[in-house]
Amino acid sequence: MISTSVVFACVLASAALAAPTAPHSASPTSAHHHAEMPAWDAGAAHDFQIHSSCNSTETIQLRKGLADAVTLAEHAKDHVLRYGNGSEHYRKYFGEASSGEVIGWYEKIVNGDKAHALFRCDDPDGNCVQPEWGGHWRGENGTNETVICPLSYETRRPLEQLCAMGYTVAEGATNTYFGSDLLHRLYHIPSFGEGHVEHFADDYAEVLALARDNSSYSTHDSDVLQYFALDVYAYDIAIPSTGCPGVLPTATASESSAAETSSSSSMSTTGTPTSMAHAESAVAGQDSISSDDTATVMPTVAVMSETTSASSVSLSYRSLH
Repeated sequence: MISTSVVFACVLASAALAAPTAPHSASPTSAHHHAEMPAWDAGAAHDFQIHSSCNSTETIQLRKGLADAVTLAEHAKDHVLRYGNGSEHYRKYFGEASSGEVIGWYEKIVNGDKAHALFRCDDPDGNCVQPEWGGHWRGENGTNETVICPLSYETRRPLEQLCAMGYTVAEGATNTYFGSDLLHRLYHIPSFGEGHVEHFADDYAEVLALARDNSSYSTHDSDVLQYFALDVYAYDIAIPSTGCPGVLPTATASESSAAETSSSSSMSTTGTPTSMAHAESAVAGQDSISSDDTATVMPTVAVMSETTSASSVSLSYRSLH
């Protein structure tokens, strides 16, 4: 026979099991800590910055041009990711160079932090009055700032017109299209070009020569990155399997051949081609002062003339303006 004490113990145990359990509360300190933790990419900007000096129509065109620049960069990156360094287009512009650096420079435009890239329209340095200036990087006056002059809004074409109206990659200027022009301007900004993307080639002929003779510099040459992006977008997207590559004009080809001979000889001695930005500074000799008395000294790169005589150093309009 079961004793009364045993039955009583069983009843107490059952009651304890049936009693509701007090909810477990998280540590107030722990919860507060997690609520205050910022996102790992806090402060990053996903859109390019446009200064209040740009009016509504300029802002619309700038945003479209910048979107075109991203489109060009993204497709160029995707082309290289798909074909590596083995495609005909890749070898045309980058020779035997590995593809990692090329992918990286395009990815910077697509997904890089855009907080330190400001585009403005008020021309604080007074350079837009100069003939044929479509804009300029402010250099020492504003390291993260680029001025876009009225000429750009009047003449630059949208990417939808790539290969139209007789344009070819070989014979057309890289600043024909707003997107490719802005691609070049973005690489002047330290947060995108990091002071490493430079101008080692001055035109289409020199771009091809650089890929053939010194491809380690092609991977961070501003003009090469523009030409490749235009060429593969034309071939893959604008007019599939055809594009609009064009041909190097005969006169330019012969001049380029002579220049390549001299260039190859020079490179074999020094091993390092001179950046066009550095060459420009050497030719200018000294800085110029802005017409605005309150402005700071203007960087040399913002005051170079468009061209020089055939007998002197050849400088690129595209690399400056």
